[in-house]
Amino acid sequence: MNPYHIFKIVPLSVLQMLARFVAWIILRMPSASIMRTVKINIALIAPRLSDLQKQALTKEIIYHQCLTSIESIKSWAMPPEWSIAQIRDVHNKDILLEGLASPNGMLAIVPHLGTWEMMNAWLNQFGSPTIMYKPVEGTFANEFILQGRSRLNATLVPTDGSGVKAVFKTLKQGGFSIVLPDHVPDLSGGVVVPFFGIETLTSTLASKLASKTKCALVGLACIRRDDGHGFDIYCYKLDDPALYDRHAETAAQALNQAMQQMIEDNYSHYMWGYRRFKHIPNLGNPYQKDKADLKAFIQAHHSIGSGRYNYDNDVSDNAKLDNDK
Repeated sequence: MNPYHIFKIVPLSVLQMLARFVAWIILRMPSASIMRTVKINIALIAPRLSDLQKQALTKEIIYHQCLTSIESIKSWAMPPEWSIAQIRDVHNKDILLEGLASPNGMLAIVPHLGTWEMMNAWLNQFGSPTIMYKPVEGTFANEFILQGRSRLNATLVPTDGSGVKAVFKTLKQGGFSIVLPDHVPDLSGGVVVPFFGIETLTSTLASKLASKTKCALVGLACIRRDDGHGFDIYCYKLDDPALYDRHAETAAQALNQAMQQMIEDNYSHYMWGYRRFKHIPNLGNPYQKDKADLKAFIQAHHSIGSGRYNYDNDVSDNAKLDNDK
């Protein structure tokens, strides 16, 4: 028996309590890998925050990421109907329906924002999407995730040339697919463009699919409700002409900007524990640099006046999170 099936038995509320406890432990381990990654990402994209604000934001991010991880596992363990029942409100659903009705197909743009796995079952109600899947490490884990996703209407294809062709064919036939375009691609599959003001290697897959098929682009995010009861889905209309530009750099930059706007709505729900900025010109991999080199880069980058979003309003007093401990 796959040990992950225990998650089918344990109630979500108990799992969420466990996730908060794990987050509480991680926050007391400054040398933990995820803590270092989150701190470096915040330092890169929000250097104007005070140390106190950075601490508060780090705390929120760690809590949300731990919750997202456990909620995703629970969604894989449960039948699709269970995940669908967790969705409370859908904001701007008409944008999604319009996209699905496009004769050129629809590409759902889903950043690592909120509990996106919980949204998969809900989205699969609208058709049979073609989705690229890369096996995860560990036999039990990969078997568990594949079993969970095979319950959906989706057709899973590999993350290689054959998978890209399958997605392209689906869009050309008026179907839809789902892409997480904020992962770090191979050097051959990306271009260097800004993301939150930082020039970094960015995937061109979604941009090339959009340029070739003229499919509708719809941003989607599944966000945990503040009251702790379920999730809300947010739909974003992505219709900037630059998203369809033939030049990969122009289209990829436009897509990064669109994702940034989505993330800014729920900034602390983004997976900032992911090493998104592994390839930065004139710096390399910031997660392998010492503090002095990283500080010098940030100061130099900041001094040239590159724009930054002001995250002051996104940093809460953490009262709710404190009460959850």
